[in-house]
Amino acid sequence: MRDIEVSAVLPVYNDLSALKVAIPRSLETLEAIAPGGFEVIVAEDGSTDGSAEFVGAYEADDPRVRLLHADERLGRGRALNRAFAAAKGSIVCYYDVDLATDMQHLPELVGAIRDGCDVATGSRLLAESTITRSGGREIASRGYNMLVRTILGSRLHDHQCGFKAFRRDRLLPLLPSVSAGHWFWDTEVLVRAQKNGYRIREFPVRWQQGEGTTVRKKDVVEMGSAVVRLWWQLHVEEG
Repeated sequence: MRDIEVSAVLPVYNDLSALKVAIPRSLETLEAIAPGGFEVIVAEDGSTDGSAEFVGAYEADDPRVRLLHADERLGRGRALNRAFAAAKGSIVCYYDVDLATDMQHLPELVGAIRDGCDVATGSRLLAESTITRSGGREIASRGYNMLVRTILGSRLHDHQCGFKAFRRDRLLPLLPSVSAGHWFWDTEVLVRAQKNGYRIREFPVRWQQGEGTTVRKKDVVEMGSAVVRLWWQLHVEEG
């Protein structure tokens, strides 16, 4: 069996229809850019729509696909932590299963790690980015990221784009300090990576809002609270 260079993770919760597109598209794209071997890990987080069964059947036919099933909901962050710990590749990446970020950017994402970066992340908020989404979500995103830059001192522009890659040997030592279990995981891992001096590349992407994507008032409040909580951890609890 070939060594695995790239492990691509798809975090999934009740995303059966998206999986039917994302898995074959992932295999096709990775075949072209990862001749050293790859795997697609589906971090399935307690779905009830048949997602686990679909991936299990796919796995039986194609060993490059791996199912990590959780009987109970872990949350996005914990599901990603579990998948990265189980990954076999020296380069690990993840992207949203709705493929909101154009897969044409996957070679650049993986290439940044090959070129020596510890972390690479797509950005919807750079001047060269091309995005399609509702005005309300655009305002909320820009406001949130400004908050992260102001309060947490981040130098990045977009912290929540679900399109990131890491050197696995640099990511794993960082994860025990990342306390966010759900959506804030994306922001916290980038902020902590910067604090630890990791080399990070942020690059513009083409991105389109998924059909089922929603932002609830509760989510906005929780994310704002998480920013303040992380500031407290970095400046008070951890010194």
